Amino acid sequence: MKKLMKYKNYMMKTKETIMAGVNDETMSKAQTLIEALPYIREFSNKTVVVKYGGSAMLDEDLKAKVSQDIALLKLVGMHPVIVHGGGKEISKWVGLMGKEPQFVSGLRVTDSETMEVAEMVLNKVNKSLVQLLEANGVKAAGISGKDGNMLTVRRKTVDGQDIGFVGEIKGVNANLINTLVKNGYVPVIAPIGMDDDFQTYNINADDAACAIAQALGAEKLAFLTDIEGVYKDPKDPTTLMSVLTLSDAEKLIEDGYIGGGMLPKLKNCIDAVNCGVSRVHILDGRRPHCLLLEFFTERGVGTAIIDDVREGWQADL
Repeated sequence: MKKLMKYKNYMMKTKETIMAGVNDETMSKAQTLIEALPYIREFSNKTVVVKYGGSAMLDEDLKAKVSQDIALLKLVGMHPVIVHGGGKEISKWVGLMGKEPQFVSGLRVTDSETMEVAEMVLNKVNKSLVQLLEANGVKAAGISGKDGNMLTVRRKTVDGQDIGFVGEIKGVNANLINTLVKNGYVPVIAPIGMDDDFQTYNINADDAACAIAQALGAEKLAFLTDIEGVYKDPKDPTTLMSVLTLSDAEKLIEDGYIGGGMLPKLKNCIDAVNCGVSRVHILDGRRPHCLLLEFFTERGVGTAIIDDVREGWQADL
């Protein structure tokens, strides 16, 4: 009898020990899901445009994680639309042709030969992203701004200088995107458009993402970059700002805190919010699962730019 009681006590203690360990692990996972629940509910059936670029396009492990993030956004009821770049890959292939890539104010000088290479490379990048998304269980369709006459452009100049076949967007026809979304596909869009004479033009991917987000009335626009977000002082990592209102962002630009490649990006963010996009996010694409961390956690990981009156947010400047 004593042996039986000892055995029962031993078994109960063993069970308690096992359950305690299981509870610690499972409760941590459950808490993560619970934290995400209000965000999933809020953004269900909403359109999210992701501008995919930077190092996240070059590292195979990061590419896999970004595609997992996008697949999860789709599977929890959001409508992701991807606009991708490919500048570094284009520069590589232009170099292999024996040409030196040239840039003016950050924009690629694009002659007819370079345009042909850019379209070829962007199409290759486009289909590789489709392949990754399909492997994660979501339907994806790779298109460019030429399809359905989606992106119409005019020839862009920089301070009066002709830089070749670089397009400035003058119109977005979102019918094809809406059709794909309605039928359960994730559109993956290469930033190429045509002018009124149906000449092909290369388009800055940030500009394309911003224009498409505006045309779709997107809830969110996220830029995957190679920086953690917007800093008041780029040399001081403690000055990273998690939230910026429009007036805050404009003041940073006016006071000269923003320069380099961040300046046109932040201006695009301001334009997008002014045109109806609820939130614009600047994220570090080098950080694994940055989209999920920004969208589905309380603190987030990058910088969100929002309208001044939205939710009463005010960033600390």
